[in-house]
Amino acid sequence: MGDDQLDLDLVKRAQAGDNSAFDLLVRKYQHRIGAVVYRFVPDHAESQDVTQEAFIRAYRALGNFRGDSQFHTWLYRIAVNTAKNHLVTMKRRPPTADIAVEDAEHHAGGGRLHDHDTPEHNLLREEMEQTVNETVAALPEELRQAITLREVDGRSYEEIALLMQCPIGTVRSRIFRAREAIDRQLRPLVDNQRVRP
Repeated sequence: MGDDQLDLDLVKRAQAGDNSAFDLLVRKYQHRIGAVVYRFVPDHAESQDVTQEAFIRAYRALGNFRGDSQFHTWLYRIAVNTAKNHLVTMKRRPPTADIAVEDAEHHAGGGRLHDHDTPEHNLLREEMEQTVNETVAALPEELRQAITLREVDGRSYEEIALLMQCPIGTVRSRIFRAREAIDRQLRPLVDNQRVRP
């Protein structure tokens, strides 16, 4: 049975009142949905709350899911909209500087990187990670959404076009512009590193 068919079967069971089927869907997608939300809400605790809210909304709207699109596509739309609504409600300030570092330290495998890196290397990586997060957070809405779906979630251009309801050429253009903006911000950090003794 394919992944999409398995999702559909779980959705049907959940629609019929089987809560354990929906729990399985939550477990399957919570990390991926969490990663998408985190790009909009780059605070660990806050993004977890928004992710939970997205799943609550999905659960409430489950009766409306007809299988016209894949379940994960439908779920991503809900997550993105939930994150956007949260930012509007909070009249969002820019992300604070230390979030990326904290998140990197909590991230699985982060410890192994720390063992081999010099303090300077660690600092540069943290600066770069922070710069990327801040640049992405400051991008216009459609660029941020496109680059997040592509880089965080590994979506194909076709899937992103479907999610964002726009032509594939527009998706390519948005991702290109987002990458350019990130490169522009990272270049001074990389150049400084090269001139250091």
